[in-house]
Amino acid sequence: MAGKPVRPANAIDQTRRMLSLVTYLRERPGARIEDVARAFGITEDELVSDLDVLPMCGTSFRGGDLLDIDTDGERIWWHNPAALGAEAAEPLRLAADEATALLVAARAVSTLPGLREGDRQALLRATAKVEAAAGEAAGASARLSVTFESEGGVFADVDRAISERRRLWIRYYSPARDEVTEREIDPIRLVSVGHTYVEAWCRRSEARRTFRLDRVAEIRILDEPSAPPEIELRDLSEGLVQPAAEDPEVVVEVGPGGRWVAEYYPHDSADELPDGGLRITLRTPEPASLRRLALRLGRDGRIVSPPELADSARRAAGEALAAYDGIEAQGAADGPHAVDGERPGPRDEDQYDGREQGL
Repeated sequence: MAGKPVRPANAIDQTRRMLSLVTYLRERPGARIEDVARAFGITEDELVSDLDVLPMCGTSFRGGDLLDIDTDGERIWWHNPAALGAEAAEPLRLAADEATALLVAARAVSTLPGLREGDRQALLRATAKVEAAAGEAAGASARLSVTFESEGGVFADVDRAISERRRLWIRYYSPARDEVTEREIDPIRLVSVGHTYVEAWCRRSEARRTFRLDRVAEIRILDEPSAPPEIELRDLSEGLVQPAAEDPEVVVEVGPGGRWVAEYYPHDSADELPDGGLRITLRTPEPASLRRLALRLGRDGRIVSPPELADSARRAAGEALAAYDGIEAQGAADGPHAVDGERPGPRDEDQYDGREQGL
């Protein structure tokens, strides 16, 4: 055991091991390196590596507060174990801005729907203690408040449906189709990648779909049991948008002012153009959703293929310009300040939503 690690090393495992190591060494002064390595199922070299890090840890970075741990190559010695004792602890002192932020956040969380009543009461008791300790600094927090939008209630219902294995009925806004649809879903899990989503089996499309919670217009927990088919959970470490090889291919050409598209949109290739722009090839399960991209780009880019999508984008742009000209003309008749002619930049709208659109 001492010569072979039990599992591949990673930061989380090392942190957990080192926290346990502190307690272990405190109770065993002069412990032998080979015995400690065997107890933790690591090599002696890994243990020595941990021991090199521990002296940089402590209750603060003041002299005497860091762990004074070293080894003579055979045994491990901890020269100031009292540094972590109760007598070394100091009362927590919060600055005024820290106390204000903590109190405002605590009050906001206590209003969240779906919070267990026991947790809510515990949070309120802790908030009262912080208020008493903060003194005058607590006064500023009383003049501030934070409220959560409806996503909090949706989150609570989804979380409950998952834990109780029940089906959900939702009214959901799909930006690609610009419509609200009703559907029943069997929720699988909640995920957070920029926004909060529920991954579910959609009974309407008979396929796995991902729905953004802030686009759920209405939600109900049904009596029917949730019974999604056995499906492999996707690895979302690379992001929510993961186009598949079978998705339709779209080619977009952008000028220098549209190079940001390559940063925001997953793509297969981005080839340089003579004018400093890019020819970007990407895949999406719903090409029509890229019409909005064409409108945002304006003169900075265009959809090249497929031809029907390019034609659709041109028509949408023409209709938008005609409507804009009509509003501008009306604004000119009403007065010089009736219309703000500034158009939104590329970051003013949501980023590409890909598969989460629940189509």
